[in-house]
Amino acid sequence: MRIVFFTLLMLGFFGCTTSIKNEKDSNGSRAEESSKTDVKRKALDLFLNGANADAKGDYASAILEYQEAAQLDPSGGIYYAIAKDYFFLNKLSFALQHITKAVALDPENIEYLMLQQEIFSAAKQNDEAVIVLGRILSLDSTNINAYYKLARLYEPNKPKQAIDIYEKVTKLIGNEWTVLTRVADLYERLGDNDKAVETLESLSEIDPANKELQKVIVDFYLRTKNYEKAIMQVDDVLRSYPDDLEAHETKARIYIQQDSLAKASVEYQFILEQKNVPLETKISIGASYFQHSFKDSTLLSIAKKLFITIDQDTTDWQVKLHLGAIATIEKNDSLATSYYNLVIELAPWHPEGWIRLGGLYFDNKKYLETVKVLSTAITKFPEDFTINLLLGVSFAQLDKHDSAKKYLNKAVELNGNDINALTSYGYTLSQLKENEKAIFFIKKAITLDPGNVDLLGTLGLIYDGQESWTECDSVYSLALKSSPGNALINNNYAYSLSKRAVRLDEALAMAKIAITAEPKNSSYLDTIGWVYFQLGEFENAKKYIEEALQLGGEKAVILDHFGDVLFKLGKKDEAISTWKKAFELDNSIGGLQIKIERGML
Repeated sequence: MRIVFFTLLMLGFFGCTTSIKNEKDSNGSRAEESSKTDVKRKALDLFLNGANADAKGDYASAILEYQEAAQLDPSGGIYYAIAKDYFFLNKLSFALQHITKAVALDPENIEYLMLQQEIFSAAKQNDEAVIVLGRILSLDSTNINAYYKLARLYEPNKPKQAIDIYEKVTKLIGNEWTVLTRVADLYERLGDNDKAVETLESLSEIDPANKELQKVIVDFYLRTKNYEKAIMQVDDVLRSYPDDLEAHETKARIYIQQDSLAKASVEYQFILEQKNVPLETKISIGASYFQHSFKDSTLLSIAKKLFITIDQDTTDWQVKLHLGAIATIEKNDSLATSYYNLVIELAPWHPEGWIRLGGLYFDNKKYLETVKVLSTAITKFPEDFTINLLLGVSFAQLDKHDSAKKYLNKAVELNGNDINALTSYGYTLSQLKENEKAIFFIKKAITLDPGNVDLLGTLGLIYDGQESWTECDSVYSLALKSSPGNALINNNYAYSLSKRAVRLDEALAMAKIAITAEPKNSSYLDTIGWVYFQLGEFENAKKYIEEALQLGGEKAVILDHFGDVLFKLGKKDEAISTWKKAFELDNSIGGLQIKIERGML
């Protein structure tokens, strides 16, 4: 509730009377005097009613009472009261109308003038407000409040005049830190940093032990990039207040702005060791260093040290998550796995731990483990895009495309513009011989990223599987035009040509590009071996396909190829034995059973 203080000058409402009446006054004169007194008393009652409504915060009702009072007995005080209530109600035009009447009746009343300039300022009529403040100061040259308001009005567009006004204030009241900080800011805006520094240094003379003043000075040094003085000023604070966490944090920020993150970490280490610092603050400090470590790998060890410190007195899952991520980057997979398992245990309701653990297994090609972890996660987070995608791709890597389809389809439903989801889903559909749908999704991915050679390569694979040779050659040629040295595209196109036994010289050239780029890739070794087979160079074919088996393990297709090579080299029994191994691994390979039964190609 706003308490309204007012002074009622009774003479303002009542005319002068005397106890001694001239016996010769006429009856009419006495009646007129009595009538005036009644009017003033009625006006006073209305004014008191308005003041009572004001005290209750009922400004609208107060205005109605004041307006009736003004009609009976107009006075500056009543118009001022009306203006003030309109101002409280933010009805500036009405407020200005009534304060103008009040000032007209009493032009030297500073209280009226102060309200008038407030209304002008609120209405953004700053020039008029400046004129009124000038009038106030002509009446009272020591009015500190008027000087303050005038300086603030000058600040946006006339900073020099604002400084002059603030200097008048300091002459009247001495150095005062709120004034000097504004003066320093104005000098900074004018580009006069020397004057700004001079002003700030006079600030510290006011109260050298004032920690808040020192922090104001530090903030100024930071804005002007005077880091050396900023550090000195913070050190002054820390000498008096060695446990001041804000000062330590400020010092860390200064070092960060100087790109001295290692020095900053010393200050943050101190902060992290304090028991009263909120855990979220500690985690955000560590997380900041972790994020910076992606650009500067030397900071990873600092992030690790900070999180180990935090971890000493908390079981928070976010800390374990960061430590797991750091262990992953350091290629300490066993430690990372341990941390991620803790995350799942501590926060089973949060998908991030499951994703990190599944992703770690996936990156290490441990697809069975990925499936095991994420099959549990998917029951908890069936609508999580990343879990669906990782689980689907893992099934695809295990050649379990029926299972992969379900999760990759969900991933595409959840995010139909994710290229990885579209590509993976398209590839899985192609493996299930749903080629038209596969082509649709791969083409959608290409539309989103037309220059993506890998997408063109995937589309080429699908056309190859369909034996749509014209489309296959067109897509592969387009991909090689964009990236002639791409090992995967060269390998896949070479293999497609070798299966057809066409353009074998071109196929060999492409296979050599692939094998040069990745000489230990078993698939590439098999491709170049099969090209040599089609060219009739069986010893070269044997050399490369045998190495493919040694490096990549026994795979049905490669064993089938190796059996054919052995047969051509006259090793019929070894060939049949090899074909049988291939058949045991995959009995769907076309023509394999016939070769075994006939004992020949």
